[in-house]
Amino acid sequence: MLCALLLAGCAGEKPQHAPAERQTPLTKAPPQKVSQAWSMFTENAASHYGVDERLITAIISVESGGNPTVVSRSNAVGLMQIKASTAGREVYRAQGRHGQPSGSELRDPAKNIDIGTAYLRILQSKQLAGIRDPETLRYATIVSYANGAGALLRTFSSDRQRAIAMINDLTPQEFYQHVHDKHPAAQAPRYLWKVTTAYRTI
Repeated sequence: MLCALLLAGCAGEKPQHAPAERQTPLTKAPPQKVSQAWSMFTENAASHYGVDERLITAIISVESGGNPTVVSRSNAVGLMQIKASTAGREVYRAQGRHGQPSGSELRDPAKNIDIGTAYLRILQSKQLAGIRDPETLRYATIVSYANGAGALLRTFSSDRQRAIAMINDLTPQEFYQHVHDKHPAAQAPRYLWKVTTAYRTI
């Protein structure tokens, strides 16, 4: 708990300029410290949803630096920087619930991690279903978490099944390069690199 409080305090001293904050997340709270601080919640969520715990922790490291109270300019909230009206609403719908999570719910570390991990599961089991290579699926999940699965799949084909087939024809390294070269969002390859770097250090 003390580690979590220290992390929250350190991460709270963020510059006001959002792009600079996004470019230097790994200097705010090393992934290993984030892992130690929130392991009870990430372990539970990973087990419940069948999602790689290291991926959850890497996303937390990059998205919030382990600060559960951070809110972005686009109103993404908490550890996994969840937008209530998009990812939050989608998770609620998948769970048979109406509406969307409240801001206080998303600032609760346990609930934020649960909702964020549920969203990762939705991406992997629905939009990205059929990607065979585990490493490629991890890369696709990372990019889709930040920029949406549709934007990623459309870089291959407007037809989802054809896009998945084209992805399966690539090695993980070729897929990674494709994101770098073809994704329309400039931040997508940067985000993929940052989360992958964090993942490898956990």
